[in-house]
Amino acid sequence: MKTQVFLPLATFPDANTDAVTVNAVAIAAQLHADLHALALHARIPPVSSPLSRILLDLPARIREAETLSLQAGGRLLAKVVDEGARQDVAVTTASEAVLLAAQGDVATEQARYFDICVVGWETDNQTSRMIAEAVIFGSGKPTVLLPDSASAARIEHVSIAWDGSRVAARAVADALPFLAHASRIHVLAIVDEKPLMAVDGAERLAALLRKRGLNADALDIKAEDCPIAVTLQERAIELGADLLVMGGYGHSRVRDFVLGGATEGVLSDLRLPILMSH
Repeated sequence: MKTQVFLPLATFPDANTDAVTVNAVAIAAQLHADLHALALHARIPPVSSPLSRILLDLPARIREAETLSLQAGGRLLAKVVDEGARQDVAVTTASEAVLLAAQGDVATEQARYFDICVVGWETDNQTSRMIAEAVIFGSGKPTVLLPDSASAARIEHVSIAWDGSRVAARAVADALPFLAHASRIHVLAIVDEKPLMAVDGAERLAALLRKRGLNADALDIKAEDCPIAVTLQERAIELGADLLVMGGYGHSRVRDFVLGGATEGVLSDLRLPILMSH
């Protein structure tokens, strides 16, 4: 039974970059998975005001915006197909015209039919962030955030952010396909930020991973004088991690996401691929 990976693609007003398609196919290749890519095209309602037609020619502007969205989506889907052929990954594609405010909802509903979601993440691309947050907190599926500034070509070294919580445990379970192929695993516990459920929790998790035959070590770290999200990501990068696994704290309140501190920090400053589960 092959793993099924889902990739929603932002097209407007800010489209995902080609780097996201390359990384998404690379993730699917490493999991020996199939990949389904969905381009979310912008659908903009017509404007009924006669004055707006005369002064701003809004109908023409709307058509232009929708055309740009279609072109961006077509380019990204073509790139996914090309990368799939190059990396020997079975790729299917689709596109859907969606109101801008509903793109996250559509991506979330589609994501529930797949095993793992991968989403692009570019600095200052609010469209990609909106889609990613919706999928993370609404799909019930593990989601890998792919920054365009980092490569996911080889996921060999994995770091786990561990605090003994339910969402952290869920993230570890969701990450097992990656952990099974990792040559090195580090379990990271921040010891001076909040009470942990178990003082030796990181070592207990590492020991259980070693029982599975995995090369896992525990590492207690201090938050020091920088945000937790920075500490976790920087330490993971220093250790040579290709992927950071962590639980996503937060919930949706009428489209506004109320996030935990570390989750907000990561989503605001993503430095390496991160598998997040909620």
